[in-house]
Amino acid sequence: MYRKYRPRQFREIIGQEVIVKTLQSASLLDRFSHAYLFTGPRGTGKTTLARLIAKAANCQKRDEVTSRQGEPCNSCLACQAIDNGQALDVIEIDAASNRGIDEIRNLKEAVRFSPSHLRFKVFIIDEAHMLTKEAFNALLKTLEEPPAHAIFVLATTEPDKLPATIISRTQRFDFKKPTVSQIIQKLKDITQSERTEISEEALRLIALDAEGGFRNAESLLDQIIAQNRERITLTMVEEILGRLSFAKIGELVELVVKNNLPGTLKFLSEIDEQGYNVFQINKILIGYFRKILALRLDPSFEEILKKDFTDEEITTIKNFSKILSQEKGLQILKSLIDAQYQMRYSPVPAVVLEVALIENLKER
Repeated sequence: MYRKYRPRQFREIIGQEVIVKTLQSASLLDRFSHAYLFTGPRGTGKTTLARLIAKAANCQKRDEVTSRQGEPCNSCLACQAIDNGQALDVIEIDAASNRGIDEIRNLKEAVRFSPSHLRFKVFIIDEAHMLTKEAFNALLKTLEEPPAHAIFVLATTEPDKLPATIISRTQRFDFKKPTVSQIIQKLKDITQSERTEISEEALRLIALDAEGGFRNAESLLDQIIAQNRERITLTMVEEILGRLSFAKIGELVELVVKNNLPGTLKFLSEIDEQGYNVFQINKILIGYFRKILALRLDPSFEEILKKDFTDEEITTIKNFSKILSQEKGLQILKSLIDAQYQMRYSPVPAVVLEVALIENLKER
């Protein structure tokens, strides 16, 4: 599904407005840089924008689409070939599996030759941080003195692993995570196109589980629609993802905040029996208590919460922040973080979470 609904024009990219505006201007003026570096979390549009650069630079109807603010036409042979992955002059390299010096030498050899069909040869190197030191050294000279017909786009989730010499020879753009509301809107558009009925709460749960990645959200939605195309409920999404909704997590947090140990243990026992992912639930609890603590320490944090949560959800978090002391909140947060690490090596993750909460809720 993320392939089917991949943006085909710059204006369809969500959450990267500054980057899109800059690249649209470069397209409009026909002044693309010889090398770009796209950094940021997975699923935020780095590879998609790299392909859009390839289309905009090679669009055969450039003179006819000036009024579209530098957008590719998506109808010419060049645009269609790139969309279908059939353009010989757009070379994508997965540096995670092609990270050695031999692959980069082959790339350098390919750069020397003029494009076979298009105006520019575009080289997209994904997971660029995975290249070896020798490969980086081999790539350096090409980035320093590239031929006029070549455009390089390096994409990475870990820019700190790239040599400074490589970074300095590129135009760098840092992609940011989209907000939950932006992901929800994208999912709404998809479900409308797929003629699938889905509740707002179910969409929110998918968006939260995607952790800031459009691709993750679209893949999850694809998985869920495969089981029921006509109507999707919150309960169905909870069962498939093994994740509790905000409201149900709120029930657990309330028990913890009010120091209700029997109620907390009963709640944990029930969700464990129902097959929910306890590791994921603990991770959500960490985020929840972080927000409670942040709101208690700084009331202006509410403005940040408004990007991802409804007014009702924010009110719930505020009420908890009034009850939970700073000292107790820090203590619980530290215990949950320790539990997250221990769960990786425990044969029974639910017990780790139970122990972490018992230590904080037992009578002093």
